[in-house]
Amino acid sequence: MRVAVLLLGYAAVLGVLGPAWLARARWVSRAPRLGIWAWQALSATVVVSVALAGLAVAVPTVPVSGNLAEILQACAMALREQYAAPGGAAAAASGTVLAVVLVGRIAWCLSAALLQARRERSRHAEVLALVGSHRPDLGVTVLDHERPAAYCLPGLRHRIVLTTAALAALEPEALQAVIAHERAHIRQRHHLVLAFAEGLERALPRLSLFRMAAEQTRRLVELAADDEATVRSGALTLAGALVEMAGAGAPAASLAASGGHVAGRVRRLLDPQRPLHRAVAWGGALLAAAVVVLPLVLAAQPAVAATSMNACPLPAVPATETMSATG
Repeated sequence: MRVAVLLLGYAAVLGVLGPAWLARARWVSRAPRLGIWAWQALSATVVVSVALAGLAVAVPTVPVSGNLAEILQACAMALREQYAAPGGAAAAASGTVLAVVLVGRIAWCLSAALLQARRERSRHAEVLALVGSHRPDLGVTVLDHERPAAYCLPGLRHRIVLTTAALAALEPEALQAVIAHERAHIRQRHHLVLAFAEGLERALPRLSLFRMAAEQTRRLVELAADDEATVRSGALTLAGALVEMAGAGAPAASLAASGGHVAGRVRRLLDPQRPLHRAVAWGGALLAAAVVVLPLVLAAQPAVAATSMNACPLPAVPATETMSATG
């Protein structure tokens, strides 16, 4: 029970304080890829902590050493003792239900989000095969439309789509910057990042942590793609292209250069900040990884401590039963 309390307290503290800190942290915009990883690590560790807490309540810890028969006997005795205690069966059942329902709902929502996005991309790809034209010199599909827009359909059969209005409105350098932005989305697999964040938001919509994580992730994937696109084209070139395409829509399950806080992205491009030092970025990534690993360590600590024991601890036997057995 102590492990379950520690895990629930850990999840509660991170679930309340973590989003408030990350949302105000300025370094997130300076290192958007690290920010994405931090939000994902925070979301994952809260889910893992709660699920492990439920399992810790349902399955008693049995420190034991010896052969398989001794292990099974100790487990049976520990389970019998827990279920015989007042409220033991209810606590174990509640823990099991909590873990199973939480993991099952999240898995269902994530799978549904991925399948829905895949179907929508497939349908749109079929439309593009009929009405779009391929531009091998640019590596894009051109769609006849009166508004300038650029977006990508990620996945195994990914493609980048530009409208004829975008081709006419953008200068060659700006056009290359927009294409580089979309390629960054595909290369960094931002559709999977978004599917994870939005799946958790859909699974647990009342928790502000997951709402904030999904919103911030949608913003940060655009910043990360902007940073990669400006390596060759320059920040001012990309900023001008974003202004030219501001307000352009995009189909569902796609990632568009004109999406996600365009005004803030343009201001960031016009007033670039110095990126984080590589050592600082690596330190932050390791810290985020430690946040995810810590619940596993807490849950496994009793089992690890058991390896130093030489005997299987048995439940205490009342003195009266001992005397009757020896008599």
